[in-house]
Amino acid sequence: MNCYLSRNYKGLSSAGNKAKTDIEQIMKDLSFKNVGLKQTTYRNKVLSFLFTLAGVLKAPFCLHRGDYLVLQYPLKKYFTFVCNMAHQRGAKVIVIIHDLGSFRRKALTVKQEISRLNHADYIIAHNEKMKKWLEDNGCKAKLGVLGIFDYLSETSAAPKQNTEKPYSVLYAGALSPRKNAFLYEVGAFVHSFSLNLYGNGFEINQAKGKEHFNYMGFVKSDDLIATAQGDFGLVWDGTSVSTCTGDFGEYLQYNNPHKTSLYIRCQLPVIIWKQAALADFVRENGIGICVDSLEELEKILNTLSEEEYAEMKKRTAKIGERLSQGYFVRKALQEAIERL
Repeated sequence: MNCYLSRNYKGLSSAGNKAKTDIEQIMKDLSFKNVGLKQTTYRNKVLSFLFTLAGVLKAPFCLHRGDYLVLQYPLKKYFTFVCNMAHQRGAKVIVIIHDLGSFRRKALTVKQEISRLNHADYIIAHNEKMKKWLEDNGCKAKLGVLGIFDYLSETSAAPKQNTEKPYSVLYAGALSPRKNAFLYEVGAFVHSFSLNLYGNGFEINQAKGKEHFNYMGFVKSDDLIATAQGDFGLVWDGTSVSTCTGDFGEYLQYNNPHKTSLYIRCQLPVIIWKQAALADFVRENGIGICVDSLEELEKILNTLSEEEYAEMKKRTAKIGERLSQGYFVRKALQEAIERL
């Protein structure tokens, strides 16, 4: 019985592709065979399209009855074709979801997305809340959950001395007012701790309480793991400090943000919106703080003891070790194959 990997080709690789390339590496380590073409970067869009098409057309003809084809979703317009061809060859299709087009990007209606996903035999959702959303909207495939995205890197977090109050909070990501307007409001509720910002586009002169911000600029993820300055990693999105709003904020109720895994690899306990899907993972593993509003963060951090923080830090390091080994992808794929 064989298992195969089909890649989601793109013309240019970027930081946003790390979750997919990590999964490819984990499956390679598990002796999965890539039935597409070797990953190649093209700046020419026509060449990129032709190379992608060639890989898609090649993949089904490498399959045999009893094989498992693993697809990373979305695969855009090729998804249904590849699933149908795999089934004609007698193979089963396992899908790992990265993004749902009917949410943030509104690229599909919910009905269109579910219809597309129903061509799979087994779907690995991000978490239990995404799994339930799929079930409630008519998904007929067997469903499992990932839990959290793994995060491969040869870099390790540097040992830190014992942390003392006041704590500092790190935020990495898009920093412009258009993407994360909450960053320009949260300073009004910060008095004793500092916010260390990593990324591009922060307009510090527009931020309230700007004296509490340390703008670190853009740092590559491997370098951030080794050099991160902060005691917590913040997972928040949208325009408001009171709750996560807008398409990006609401998506947190179903999505596993990849930056959460990055924070954990930095050995930073996580501060996350209480209604986010990953809040359950954070709470169950004791690796951070779940909050309703960033307005309450000052009080929470002031009442958190150094002993409590040290225990969070120790648990975070243990989960980070699992992320570095591909534990969660391995487990989810093993369960999928056992259930098919």
